[in-house]
Amino acid sequence: MSVNKVILVGRLGADPEVKAIGSGSTVARLNLATSESWVKDGQRQERTEWHRITVWGKFAEICGKHLAKGRQVYVEGKLQTRQWEDQQGQKRYTTEIVASTVQFLGAAGGEKSSGNSMGNDDFNFQDFGPEPSFNSNDEIPF
Repeated sequence: MSVNKVILVGRLGADPEVKAIGSGSTVARLNLATSESWVKDGQRQERTEWHRITVWGKFAEICGKHLAKGRQVYVEGKLQTRQWEDQQGQKRYTTEIVASTVQFLGAAGGEKSSGNSMGNDDFNFQDFGPEPSFNSNDEIPF
């Protein structure tokens, strides 16, 4: 038994690149940044990791229409490595995440927006309404 599953939450580093390919299908490429931070010797440290996301079909068209640089997204998918030959005849490889689910978490620049999600079997948007506000002075009911 084996598992090939990736789950990421991050922000897009650029607008999606959407292309129609020869077979009549559509593909979108997303560049997603995830960051982690920690304190070392009293200094705040941060590291950003960049991920290549590939989205296919109608799913790719929707990403192209509704996503933009800075938008926060949740992505589920699998790792896949591809190989090709460049113009000089050298073998090249890339590892990417082929998305099965993308959920729109927020607008670019941290603006509040409705949450939208889509998966391979669901291209209809789910509108959950505006993000609830949180007041740290309120009592938590549990």
